Amino acid sequence: MVKELTDIDKAIVILEKTRDGDDLDPKFLGLVELAVNGHLNNVGKDAFEGLYLEVVKGMYKRPWFHGVEHLVINHEGYVYWKGNKVEHFTLRLAYKDSAKKQAIELGRRCKILEGKGIVPSTGNTVWNWKE
Repeated sequence: MVKELTDIDKAIVILEKTRDGDDLDPKFLGLVELAVNGHLNNVGKDAFEGLYLEVVKGMYKRPWFHGVEHLVINHEGYVYWKGNKVEHFTLRLAYKDSAKKQAIELGRRCKILEGKGIVPSTGNTVWNWKE
């Protein structure tokens, strides 16, 4: 008889397959936390099951931050462009509309710098930005 996995078992699998959650988008890490603590509603349960299946099948791909290609955010709020740290957001504010506008602008700046052969960084995309 095959034992059905609990949400905790599934969370362990997700964490194991995503480098202890380091490869998860912060929103998905929060979803895993809610599942472990038994705080998911029906919509959350469906989302958690979907995440579990994507991870197990090797199909999970970290989403772009606010849909801006090549931008990702980690669990501490650091934003990376193709692996280079370019900005920091307070996580509780990172998914607001104002942050989306900032992310779009940040992506635009990174593309401009890359087009000039410059590797984007926090210094040249934020602190010392010159159009």
